[in-house]
Amino acid sequence: MTPRSRRRTRWRPRGTTDALGAAAVVLALTVALAQAASRLVSKAAEAWPLLALAGLVCAVTLVGLRIRDRHRRRADGRRLAHLRISLPELDAMGDQEFEYALRDLLVRDGWTAEKVGRAGDQAADVIGVRAPLGRIVVQAKHTRVGGKVGSSVMYQVKGTAGPAHRADHAVVVTNGAFTRDAMAWGDLHGVRWVDRDRLNRWAHEGRALHELLGLPARRSRPPWRRAA
Repeated sequence: MTPRSRRRTRWRPRGTTDALGAAAVVLALTVALAQAASRLVSKAAEAWPLLALAGLVCAVTLVGLRIRDRHRRRADGRRLAHLRISLPELDAMGDQEFEYALRDLLVRDGWTAEKVGRAGDQAADVIGVRAPLGRIVVQAKHTRVGGKVGSSVMYQVKGTAGPAHRADHAVVVTNGAFTRDAMAWGDLHGVRWVDRDRLNRWAHEGRALHELLGLPARRSRPPWRRAA
């Protein structure tokens, strides 16, 4: 037998009997599919009140959650509107508590703020947004009373505020103090600082941070994006 003779050929109906058999198979499949579709439509028609009720329950639940969240935000806003934190209270906090306190103070001042500080936070513990001031990054440095923050912190914040966080303003806050070089370097390069005295005016006396520091409205080119 030659290779050509071993090749399989596609089956084709031969004669009237084969054609009628193929047509019967196709007809049977068509009828079966039509019956299955009819049953699905029938079941859907029977179940639509339950489906409509389930959809209504989901919609009411979503609306209720949104109303609850709105009321909670308003309650938080009223609570934080009169927030005052003394220096001894701030001194007694741990690092995480201090960061949450700074977040709450920003919220009190009208910022939408979030605590983001964690390992690998790229020199950002709190990030806030407020129109038309733009985006602010806060680096918290909780220290013992009398402790000082050096210039290296200012370098780090300047290097990440714009590229990593797209910030318009960068602020380093401590319950201690800054070295003279750190303050001078920050003033020169647009990294603002809040030492113990400024922190008292912000947290305890109720002065808004953007007013205390004189933060301008959003700039097209923040200080750290300018050419050196």
